[in-house]
Amino acid sequence: MLGTLARFGLAAVWLVSGAIKAADAGQTYVAVRAYDVLPLSLVGPVAAVLPWLELALGLLLLAGLGVRLAAIVSAALLVAFMAGIVQAWARGLAIDCGCFGGGGPVDPDATAYGAELLRDTGFLVLAGWLIARPRTVVALDGILSGRTVT
Repeated sequence: MLGTLARFGLAAVWLVSGAIKAADAGQTYVAVRAYDVLPLSLVGPVAAVLPWLELALGLLLLAGLGVRLAAIVSAALLVAFMAGIVQAWARGLAIDCGCFGGGGPVDPDATAYGAELLRDTGFLVLAGWLIARPRTVVALDGILSGRTVT
């Protein structure tokens, strides 16, 4: 049951985050650009793809389809996000992470890098659990394979 809660929790994170970013593509562009790590030619494509990747991960996890792979991609994406936050913090950038909408420059006192890293570490733990134990209840993986978890 714990795995199912982890799966639904991580699905909710990606669905909410992706939906907010998809609803405001311009702000997503601003958020990606604010990290100042990508060449300008890649900022647009990354900002355009990111919301849809997050939504796809959320839907796969919600349905319980390809759980281990979705968890691996989730973990990789979370590590990339965390690396972006760490480099912004280390470089003294004052930006909102844009994790759940918003993003871009903010007042130096308005940054919350430590809290963002702690939150993302929690999400990474959920992904790690699902990588190690991908079989959960109410999952298409189990139904399609004939191996349901009880």
